[in-house]
Amino acid sequence: MSKIFSFGFWNSIARVILRNRLVIIAIIIGITIFLASQWQNMRFSYTEANLLPDDHEINITYNNFLDKFGEEGNIIVLAINDSTLFTPEKFAAWNKLSEKLQTYPEIENVISLGNLKKLKKFDDPKRFEMVPLLKKGKLDSTQVAGYKDEIFNKLPFYDNLVYSNNTNTVQTALYIKEEIVNSKERKIFVIEELRPLIEQFEVDNNINVYVSGMPYIRTLNSQNIIDEIGLFIGGALLVTSLIFFFFFRSVRATLISMVTVLIGVMWAFGVIGLLHYEITVLTALIPPLIIVIGVPNCIFLINKYQQEIKNHGNQAKSLQRVITKVGNATLLTNLTTASGFATFILTDSKLLKEFGIVASINIIAIFILSLVIIPIIYSYMSLPKDKHLKHLNKKWIGGFVDWVERMVRDHRIAIYIGSISLLALSIIGIYTIKVSGSLLEDMPQQADFFKDIEFFEEEFNGVMPLEILIDTKKPKGALKLSTLKKMENLENIIVDIPELSSPLSVVRLAKYSKQAYYNGNPKYYQLPTSQEQNFIAPYLKGISSEGNLLNAYVDTTGQYARMTTFMKDIGTEEMERIEAGLWPQINKIFPPDRFDISLTGKALIFQKGTTYLVKNLIISLSLAILLIALLMAWMFRSFRMILISLIPNLLPLIVTAGMMGFIGVPIKPSTILVFSIAFGISVDDTIHFLAKYRQELKANNWKIKRSVYAALRETTVSMFYTSIVLFFGFSVFMISSFGGTVALGGLVSATLLFAMLANLLLLPSLLLSLEKSIANKKILKEPSMQIIVNEDDVLPEEENELK
Repeated sequence: MSKIFSFGFWNSIARVILRNRLVIIAIIIGITIFLASQWQNMRFSYTEANLLPDDHEINITYNNFLDKFGEEGNIIVLAINDSTLFTPEKFAAWNKLSEKLQTYPEIENVISLGNLKKLKKFDDPKRFEMVPLLKKGKLDSTQVAGYKDEIFNKLPFYDNLVYSNNTNTVQTALYIKEEIVNSKERKIFVIEELRPLIEQFEVDNNINVYVSGMPYIRTLNSQNIIDEIGLFIGGALLVTSLIFFFFFRSVRATLISMVTVLIGVMWAFGVIGLLHYEITVLTALIPPLIIVIGVPNCIFLINKYQQEIKNHGNQAKSLQRVITKVGNATLLTNLTTASGFATFILTDSKLLKEFGIVASINIIAIFILSLVIIPIIYSYMSLPKDKHLKHLNKKWIGGFVDWVERMVRDHRIAIYIGSISLLALSIIGIYTIKVSGSLLEDMPQQADFFKDIEFFEEEFNGVMPLEILIDTKKPKGALKLSTLKKMENLENIIVDIPELSSPLSVVRLAKYSKQAYYNGNPKYYQLPTSQEQNFIAPYLKGISSEGNLLNAYVDTTGQYARMTTFMKDIGTEEMERIEAGLWPQINKIFPPDRFDISLTGKALIFQKGTTYLVKNLIISLSLAILLIALLMAWMFRSFRMILISLIPNLLPLIVTAGMMGFIGVPIKPSTILVFSIAFGISVDDTIHFLAKYRQELKANNWKIKRSVYAALRETTVSMFYTSIVLFFGFSVFMISSFGGTVALGGLVSATLLFAMLANLLLLPSLLLSLEKSIANKKILKEPSMQIIVNEDDVLPEEENELK
C-alpha cells in the first residue's frame, strides 16, 4: 500500500503541476512580487550579536548597568602619533577639526586637546571650577610647546584618556548620543560625515589619523557585511553556473537553473523582511546558501529529464517521470538538509534561532521552486538536442566510477585502515581545539579600521570597554574615602594586567581634586587623607553642578560606581584566565557581604555567549543526528541500517574537528555552524545510495554484491556532480574578508568532500563486509515510503495522459 500511495501521490503532484502550468507560474510571480515588497522591512544589524538569551544572568547584569549609567559603547576615538602635531599650524588644524565635530547633532560631547579644562581652586567662595586650559587665539610655537608640556607633565588626570605618556600619542574622544548609537543615523554619520572629514584633514595636513571605538568599528563592519552579500551571491552564481555548464554543456539548462535559484534568493530576502529580522553576519549567508543548495536540486531534475529523453524521446512522459521518480528522493534530501539548519531553532540564542528559521524555510522553498519551475519551463521548450545529452556518456566520469568500484571491491581493508587512522588522528586534533570569544577576530583584518584597532591596542591597550559595576549597598557609599581606596587598590591590580588598560573611575576625580587643592602641583595627584578630605569637601560642590564629570562614574544616589577599563582583543580562554585571577582579589578588596561587584560590557557578553554556544553546539548537533536518524528509521525500518548510514556521515565531522585543531581554527560562533550544516547536507548522499541499494536488492533477488555495485554505479555520478557543486559553492565564502566566514566556507567544503568519499567508499564497504547481518528481508523490511520509483511502477495508461 505504501508503494502505491507513494507513487499515486507523486503521480498526482505531476498531474497538478503539468495541467496547471500557467496558474502555477502566476502564483510564483505573485508570491515573488509579494516577498519583494517585504524587502523594505529588512534591517541591518547596528549592534554586536548578543548570543545569550535575554533572561540570562549575564544579560540581566548588563541591562542593570545600562539602567545606572546608560550606553557604554558610545565613544569614537581619533588619535595622532606625529611629532609635527605640536607645531602652530597643525595644532590649530587639529583643534579646528574638534570644533567642527562638536557642531554635529549626533555628537553629545568632544574631549580633545583644544577644549581641555583643568580643575582650579577658588577661595571666594570656596569652590572648584573646570576652566579652559587653552586660551583662545593664535598660538606661537613657544605657547604650543608650553601647552604640550603642561598636558604631558602636569595633568596625570588625562593620562591614557587624552594622551599616552609612553609614546606622545594624543587622542580625541567623541561621545555619540545614546539614542543613535544603535541606529541607522550612526551609520550615516560615520560613513557620510565623519570619514570624509577625517580623510580631508589627512590630505590637508599630511598627518595620519587613526580612528576606532565600538560605534565606528560596528559601522564599518556592518557595511562590509552589506557589501559582501552581493559579492557572495555573484560569486555563488558564477561558480555554480560554470560548473553546471561544464557538466551539462547546455546554456539552456544552465539558465533555467540560475533563474530558479535567483527566484529562491528573492524569496530568501523576502522571508527575512517578512519576519522583520536583521541582516547579520549569519543571515547574510542565506541567499548564497540557497544558490549552493538549490543547484544540486536542479542537477537531479535536469539530469533525470535528459536521461528519460534519451531513453524514449517522449517529452510528456519524461516530465511526468521527473516529478514522479525524483520527487521523493529530492524531498527527503532537502528535508534532511533543512533539519540540519532547523536544529538551531531549538537553541536559546536569538541570532542562531533566526538563522535556523530563515534557512530551513527557504531550503524547502527552493525544493518546491525547483520541482515546479524546471518541468514547467521544459514543457514549453523543444526537446534537448543530441549534443546536450552527450554528457550522459562521458568517459572521464566513467573512469571515476570504475575507480570507486575497484577500491570497494579490491581494497576494503585499505579503506578501513585509512578511516581508522583518520579517526585516531582527528581525535588527537580535537583535543587541541581552542574556544575563541574574540569580538574582533572575524572582522576583516586587512581593512584600515582593523589596523587602527591594532594601533589603539598598542597605544592604549584596546578599545573594547570592560565595565566593573560596584554596588556599595548604601547611598553615597561610592564617595566614601574607604571605598575610593578600595577602588584604587583594584585599579593598581588591573594596571598590572597587560591585556587591560589603566581604568577610568571616580578615583581619578578624587585624586585630581587633591591636586587642584594644592594649586595644581602634580605630586599631589593622589587620594586625599581623611583630614584633607574635610578641607577639600567645601570645594567639591561646584564639580557636581559642573555637569557629568562625577555622574559619568557615580550614579545619582551615590550607591553605585563604575570602573571602565579597555581590553585588548583577547579570546575566551585568556579572559577566563584573567577573571580567575581577578575575582579572588576583588572579593578580598570588596567583601561580598558588604559589596556586590559585577563584570560586564559588550565584549565580555560576546565571550560568554561564545562559551554558551559551544555548549549548545553539542545539543544542536545531537538533535540533528537524532532527527535524521529517526527520519531514516522511518524510511528504512532497520536499526542496523541506521548505524551503518551514520558512520560515513559522522566520520567527516570528526575529521573536520580534528583538522580545526591542527590548523588552529578555534571554535567560535561562525565555525560552530559547520557541523550541523555539513551533516544535514552530507546525509543526502547516504539516502540516495541506500534507497538505490534497497531497490537493487529486490531487483537482484537479495544478492548483496551485485546490488551494492549496481547502486554504486548508478549513484556515483550524481553524488560526484552534487558534491563538486557544493564544494565549490561553499568555497565561494572563502573570498570573504571575514575570518569566520572564510573558515565556515573552507570547513564545510572540506567536510562535504570527506563525506562524498565516505559515502562512496566506506558505506558500500560496510554493506559488503556486513552482508550476512543486514541484507535479508527480516532486517531490511519494506520501507514506510518508496524513495525511488521503479520503472515498472509507472502506469502505462498514465504515461501519455499529459501529451
